[in-house]
Parts: sequence; C-alpha cells; structure tokens
Amino acid sequence: MNSYKEKLFKALTYTASLFTIVFLFGIIYSVFSEGLPLFKHVKPSMFLFGTDWYPTHAQPEFGTWALFIGSLCVTLGALIIAVPLGLGSALFISEVANSRIREIAKPIIELLAGIPSVVYGLFGMAFLSPLIRDLFHLQTGLNIFSASIILGLMVVPIIASMSEDAISTVPKNLREASLALGATQWETISRVIVPAAKNGIVGSILLGFGRAIGETMVVLMVAGGSAQVPGSIFESVRPMTSTIAAEMGETVIGDLHYQSLFAIAILLFCITFFTNLITELVFLKRVKR
Repeated sequence: MNSYKEKLFKALTYTASLFTIVFLFGIIYSVFSEGLPLFKHVKPSMFLFGTDWYPTHAQPEFGTWALFIGSLCVTLGALIIAVPLGLGSALFISEVANSRIREIAKPIIELLAGIPSVVYGLFGMAFLSPLIRDLFHLQTGLNIFSASIILGLMVVPIIASMSEDAISTVPKNLREASLALGATQWETISRVIVPAAKNGIVGSILLGFGRAIGETMVVLMVAGGSAQVPGSIFESVRPMTSTIAAEMGETVIGDLHYQSLFAIAILLFCITFFTNLITELVFLKRVKR
C-alpha cells in the first residue's frame, strides 16, 4: 500500500513538473513568435536605442530606449526605498522584537503583499501624487518619484518576508559566539548575521527587482505616461509594462504595432532572465572559491 502511494505521489509530482515546463516553454514560444517578426521591418539597434515611440504615426517609430529608461528609473527608485525598509523590518522582526511584537508585525507586513496593485495605484493617484505636487511645487505629481514610492511599498513585503526567512536560518551558535566575544548586538547583526544570510537577502532583492520591473498597474496609474528620457525624478515616464497594457487593446492582431508590444515583452523577459543568470554565476564562483 505504501509503495502504491509513493508511486502515485511521484507520478503526480512528475506530471505537475512536466506541465510547468510545458507552460513555461509555451509562454516563451508565444511571446517570441509574435515579437520577432517585427525585426524584419525594424532594425534591432533602432528598437533598442531609438528614443522615439510613435507606433501609430504615418511613419511609425519603435524606439524603446525611453521606455527602458523609464522602467529602470522607477525600478531602481523602488529598490532604494524597499531594500532598507524591507531588510530593516526583517532584522527587527528576527533579531530585535520580542515574541509579542513579532507576532503582530510579521502578519501586518505580509498583509501588505495581499493588497491589489490597483489599490496602491488609487492611493498614489488620490493622495500621494497631489501631496508631492504641492510639496515640491510641481505641475503634476504623476512622476518617477511618486511611482517609486508606491512601487517600493509594494516590494517591501517580499524583501522583508524572504530576508526574515533567510536570517532565521542562521545558526544560533553564530549569534552566541559573537556575543560571547564581546560584540554588541549591532555588530553581531551587521558583521555576522547579515553576511551569513547574504544569499537569501540578495535573492529577496532580486525577487523584488523582478516584481518591480514587471509591475503594470501602479506605473500605468502613477508614473505619468510620457514616453521620454527623464531629466529628473520629478518628470513623468512611461515604463515598458504600462506601454503594453495601455496600447495592446488598440492594436490590430499581426500588425507592426502589435508585434512591437510583444517585442517589448521579449525585452522584459531577457532582462529578468539574464539578471537571474548573472546572479547564479556570481554565487557559483563564490562557492568554488
């Protein structure tokens, strides 16, 4: 009976894994098959480094450089906000807070991850953007700064949760040895615990990066929607994800505009893929050393 259950369990897990792989390659195939035909009409260099995005003009332009810079600015701004808050929250919950505060703080932080992105977007449009506009005397509060703040708050639960899990796996004897040698709690955290949990912390940041650069609704509502290379953090941008979401419904299936949006999806896929690949190679070198 046990042997039958084990075989059934293995068959189910293998089947689930197989379907996951099939769906993954199906998504990759569909995106690449729709996006690659664009490059029969548009040079890859013009697509990547062109600054003009006018896909519906009589003489269409498909330059995504401004869109890429917009995504990068918003994502890096979000990480600048989310990494200190997320890592600080994880260290507080794991190393500083007592059990009662920990039981309250951790569910609250994780609850933030369950809030729909459209709610964050509405909060940014209705409250944060007018506040930033009035505070800095701007023409509009829909800009990189506003989008980075909202997006950073969305990423905080991911970084905090994963970092806290990584920190909690650090052996207790490392903490005790550090304190026994006369190190303060801060020295123990900064020189022992964080280095020991660095792989998990870096993994949480990478996951946060992927979450931020792939977010659509918040940047569509709060980033401003201007396809331009920004000169400051208070200028509006149009990230790649919001471009796909805003324009896909206006396209004709199979035309250049339609293909260009799938080509942007290919670019997003390549960014996340190579980011994870480079990180894995760096960690592999460190392990070999």
